[in-house]
Amino acid sequence: QAQLVESGGGLVQPGGSLRLSCAASANIFSVNAMGWYRQAPGKRRESDAVAVITTLGETKYLDSVKGRFTISRDNAKNIAYLQMNNLKPEDTAVYYCTAIGTCIWGQGTQVTVSS
Repeated sequence: QAQLVESGGGLVQPGGSLRLSCAASANIFSVNAMGWYRQAPGKRRESDAVAVITTLGETKYLDSVKGRFTISRDNAKNIAYLQMNNLKPEDTAVYYCTAIGTCIWGQGTQVTVSS
């Protein structure tokens, strides 16, 4: 059964860092690009991905996170990562992992940036 499980969220001060992980079942990870989306408090989930990485390792980022966030994937472990540096209060959201082009989503992990 295809599934995605996120972890790594938490509370961090502005300027801090977090690394999110998305563990995927092998049958979806090996053939799909992986992406991270987020939903801020009181808002709908953003329609544009925060970050996407293809099976070949090509990446794309939301303009607001370029230079601060890095997406990567470990194909041996079937895990996608989102390294988030220099976090800002406006990054506060529930972050969701998805296999791009599918309806497969993780349960989400909360990231709160606050002093």
